[in-house]
Amino acid sequence: MMQPFAFIIHPIDVRRDVARKYPLMGLLPERAIEWILTRRSPLTVADISGVRSATGSETHGWLIGCPLSPRQFVELPVEYVYDRLEQCGHIAESLGAAILGLGAFTSVVGDGGITLAGRLGIAVTTGNSYTIATAVEGARLGAAKMGIRLANATAAVVGAGGSIGATCAEMLARDVRRLRLVGRRAERLAPVRARLEAAAGAEVSVHTDVGEALRESDVVVTVSSAADAIVEPEHLKPGAVVCDVARPRDVSVRVARERDDVLVIEGGVVKVPGSMTCRKHGENAPFSFGFPEGTAYACMSETMALALEGRYESFTLGKDVSVQQADEIAGICARHGFGLAGFRSFERAVSDDEIATIRRRAGR
Repeated sequence: MMQPFAFIIHPIDVRRDVARKYPLMGLLPERAIEWILTRRSPLTVADISGVRSATGSETHGWLIGCPLSPRQFVELPVEYVYDRLEQCGHIAESLGAAILGLGAFTSVVGDGGITLAGRLGIAVTTGNSYTIATAVEGARLGAAKMGIRLANATAAVVGAGGSIGATCAEMLARDVRRLRLVGRRAERLAPVRARLEAAAGAEVSVHTDVGEALRESDVVVTVSSAADAIVEPEHLKPGAVVCDVARPRDVSVRVARERDDVLVIEGGVVKVPGSMTCRKHGENAPFSFGFPEGTAYACMSETMALALEGRYESFTLGKDVSVQQADEIAGICARHGFGLAGFRSFERAVSDDEIATIRRRAGR
């Protein structure tokens, strides 16, 4: 019998997300809302059903809410955050879940799920393997639609010193002529550069200045763990494709307002097989986690795909994710019917006609 899954979510935009359930709290300053969140306990927020594989198997699960903001995941003591995530994990265990997925900043904190997995009796996965696979697939497809020939292109990976960024860079290095590794600390980028130069044909460089790295880049994948936007309109080349995998976003909303000649897409938006429904826990009312009906984050999709596959194991843990892991989970997800759900940009769908218009404005 197929066993269920659970997935941890948390507020991304604190004021907006908390105000959905508690409208008056949306009037408070963010720091005040965060103080209140520390007094709240994790809880089951939604029930998910209707996830049906192309092979015919089905699974269901739950969304577990961890009441911490992105800033709190970074600023609070790591042991405090671990305790909160452990509470979420015990809720998942009590519901009968066999595997627990970590969403957004829950996969970034500390050692990337290793400590949490050691404290729980169920499998834990960050979902980063499929996040990487879909980010690179989205960047490649976006480049094709924008008329960018990857073999002659310059690509940049923002956050290349992290686990997701380093593997995205390794996968892109097989396709492009020049690759720019971007991060806050050059010493973290140096070993990534050395590994890529030994294994791929791309010309690889290291940058700590985002603007300097992106101004001549045709394709950008941005996966930093920054709490605030770091990619601004003045950083981008006309006709560039930017795949923003980070949550919160790395790309400023100013880009949407001021640059109609670049294509910004949200990495990791995946179509879920079957007829997935998401309902408030214990209620017959829809629950939205910000994606269109029938779609999910790539990290959440990895969790569901592993449940459908019957692989109740900690597939992606820690700070290192290999290309082999990304390729393997991409194959598993494809077999069950998961796949990119077209393109979205700043929470709305982007049509092929719009992409053609962006391409014309850029003079491509």
